[in-house]
Amino acid sequence: MKQSILDKYSVPVPRYTSYPPANFFSPSYTAEQHRRAVIESNSREPSHISVYIHLPFCFQMCYYCGCNAFLLTDKSTAAKYVEAVKKEMQLIFPMLSKNRKVSQIHYGGGTPTTYSVTVLKEINDLVFSEFDCIKDPEIAIECHPGYMSEEYWATLPEIGFNRISIGVQDFNREVLKASHRKPSRLEIGEIIAGLHKQKVSVNLDFIYGLPLQTEASFAETIQKAISLQPERIVTFSYAHVPWVNPLQQKLEKTGLPTVTEKEKLFNSASGLLHEAGYRSIGLDHFVLPEDELYKAFREKTLHRNFQGYCTRRTTGQVYAFGVTGISQLAASYSQNTKDIPTYISQIEKKELAVLKGYALNPEEQITRAVISSLMCNNYVSWQEIAASFQTTPEKVKAILHYDEKKIHELEEDGLIDRDEEEIRVRPEATPFVRNVAASLDKLMLHTDKQFSKPM
Repeated sequence: MKQSILDKYSVPVPRYTSYPPANFFSPSYTAEQHRRAVIESNSREPSHISVYIHLPFCFQMCYYCGCNAFLLTDKSTAAKYVEAVKKEMQLIFPMLSKNRKVSQIHYGGGTPTTYSVTVLKEINDLVFSEFDCIKDPEIAIECHPGYMSEEYWATLPEIGFNRISIGVQDFNREVLKASHRKPSRLEIGEIIAGLHKQKVSVNLDFIYGLPLQTEASFAETIQKAISLQPERIVTFSYAHVPWVNPLQQKLEKTGLPTVTEKEKLFNSASGLLHEAGYRSIGLDHFVLPEDELYKAFREKTLHRNFQGYCTRRTTGQVYAFGVTGISQLAASYSQNTKDIPTYISQIEKKELAVLKGYALNPEEQITRAVISSLMCNNYVSWQEIAASFQTTPEKVKAILHYDEKKIHELEEDGLIDRDEEEIRVRPEATPFVRNVAASLDKLMLHTDKQFSKPM
């Protein structure tokens, strides 16, 4: 892609893990509104239940992290916290219909594996005791391999986990050292082989755009990843948001790759993965051809929530537990408090720990569907969106910020192909799909919100 185009579109835009983005959530959204939304969700689609558990503690803080994470300094607080998470689940679960089934459980952080497998089993068992699951639900956990023993890895499948995301980030130890990230305690190949024997699917997660990464060094990392044959390889673009995590300023001292250098890192990795038979999914995922995500992508039915990409089979309304957890219901979002003592205190008083949220009006629900289609499937059909909301393509475009001049500009710059029926993001422009989505978003017309750059 031309340098002028890279520079033009390397501007802050939302990541669109939700619509509206989380920084539009309002503190005026109350716990009572969330309670009513949870009850209402029983009669809305999707009918399946997706459970998200946020375990925020880390043994060591990585400088690049943009997540809601806290250094583990007090084990007693961590113990009180996880008890509060279980109590919060016991507040919400009675509001949900027992006819609904769990399709997805996801543990994020922080580092969920700061807790023992005994604790994780207790949480899983709490979910299983309340609801039936669909056939082959996705039960996933994000793992930091720097601290996990062979026994820990072997026990995860025994307590229900069938998808493991391993946060490698880079195989180059100098890159990890500059990012304050501990390398894996065991050989990643040995870990994957053990998990595969137990019929567990594996994601290997990497970040491009870190200090000291070069096109050659990152290619070496990706080649090693390919040789290990995980089901999915994820290449996240490092999001430099020091106003969210001041620790990221430490990376500036070592030096960050330029936009051009980041594009080379991504293109090199993408080329190697495609040559090895992996297929592109969404912004940053590469999967084997038999993966159900690829089938969904080919059928233009790929979905996405705060846990990441998923299929319609495993899609559910998301009920989140723990600090900063975001519940993602049919017509609303609700985010928990970010303060651990406040969270524990409110839950112990049997109060929902809602900090802020957002109720979507009918027009915003249509906008969300358009942006979700672009972000997941690199495509939007005006007729399909219109039909799903019982309206017309003309009314859908009127709800959006549909500017014919801007759409033509995106086409001329090589980001999209389009006709009267649809917009298609070109494969080489996938890293800039966020820009395409933002161009249709009325909320982006006059906003002072801060976002990361796509590259």
